[in-house]
Amino acid sequence: MANVTVIGAQWGDEGKGKIVDWLAERADVVVRFQGGHNAGHTLVVGDQVYKLSLLPSGIVRGTLSVIGNGVVFDPWHFRDEVAKLQGQGVTISPENLHLAETAPLILPFHRDLDGLREDASGAGKIGTTRRGIGPAYEDKVGRRAIRVCDLAHLDDLELQLDRICAHHDALRAGFGEKPIDREELKGQLAEIADFILPFAKPVWLTLNEARKKGRRILFEGAQGVLLDVDHGTYPFVTSSNTIAGTASGGSGLGPSAAGFVLGIVKAYTTRVGSGPFPSELEDETGQRLGERGHEFGTVTGRKRRCGWFDAVLVRQSAAVSGITGVALTKLDVLDGFDEIKICTGYKLDGKMYDYLPPHPQDQARVEPIYETIEGWSESTAGARSWAQLPAQAIKYIRRVEELIQCPVALVSTSPEREDTILVRDPFAD
Repeated sequence: MANVTVIGAQWGDEGKGKIVDWLAERADVVVRFQGGHNAGHTLVVGDQVYKLSLLPSGIVRGTLSVIGNGVVFDPWHFRDEVAKLQGQGVTISPENLHLAETAPLILPFHRDLDGLREDASGAGKIGTTRRGIGPAYEDKVGRRAIRVCDLAHLDDLELQLDRICAHHDALRAGFGEKPIDREELKGQLAEIADFILPFAKPVWLTLNEARKKGRRILFEGAQGVLLDVDHGTYPFVTSSNTIAGTASGGSGLGPSAAGFVLGIVKAYTTRVGSGPFPSELEDETGQRLGERGHEFGTVTGRKRRCGWFDAVLVRQSAAVSGITGVALTKLDVLDGFDEIKICTGYKLDGKMYDYLPPHPQDQARVEPIYETIEGWSESTAGARSWAQLPAQAIKYIRRVEELIQCPVALVSTSPEREDTILVRDPFAD
């Protein structure tokens, strides 16, 4: 049976949580493979709203959920998020939630460093969530990280702490901060270890066994391709690879396991924080999109910047991530517009571009080239079949497909779980 990998194909906040939750009904395992608790996935089930940032979205359905080795893991946030969801009636236990033993930990000094750097950057702020994601990935690559499995060996931590303190104490001194208190840190780790360790598993083994048995595996990405540390709008990006190929390295399964790659895209474009945004609308239209789409970050609460759909960027995302089909979300937000625009290219210093140039200064200066499409007055909200969509909305979807050179597999018409039009079943491929 086919596996499915779900990724965001814009700057995140595309509605991955709902789509993963919708697909999870037919999945046997749901896997988070990168990022940390800087991700924000909102699920609406009846009158219940679930806000997830670290746990895989499948946990709400009771599907076996896995946090892979590619995730940077904040154990204290994990404990809080588990408690919050359990308070909403969600069953979470070591039986239905597995955590990679080799996942690196986000520790208090990572959060400190994240905030100190951002505050000192002035106009050069990147817009980090200040949750320690980047510094934790740096320690992983620098071979200084404390990992989940180390919580079972706290008496053997001294050499690792030597490496950590040699690096971080120098950085902290530069910001006028005290050195890391090693004894306090060990006490904090000892306090949280008993809660975390029952969830710790060799998830690569769990996943490989599931694959051998023909189980359906759903890989859940965080953020979006345009925030990929290699392929995004660098340096205004996240600290991990967000493309579909990361599902392999971040979970312990081979690259052939990715299966159908489903890219999630809004029917318009949004971005949180700093960085280039060619189709951004800083006018009443942009404000209207934001208000109708309730565009505030799930994790940060920050207002999202809004603009027209950028087909150039989504086409680029589809190419670098091998997207098989897209799920178009928030179509209902475009209801009532007389005209709708789609960005089809860029102009820079008299030259035409069908991709986004790599340098941040060029990215900030490109002028979007728009194609104007007639809007529709009828409501698409809650539609669950093509027959319930206005003809002009269907024309818009078809034009998007042509421009991004990728078929639409799903259409989401509200935050509600069942308000989804299935065009092509990702699990059937």
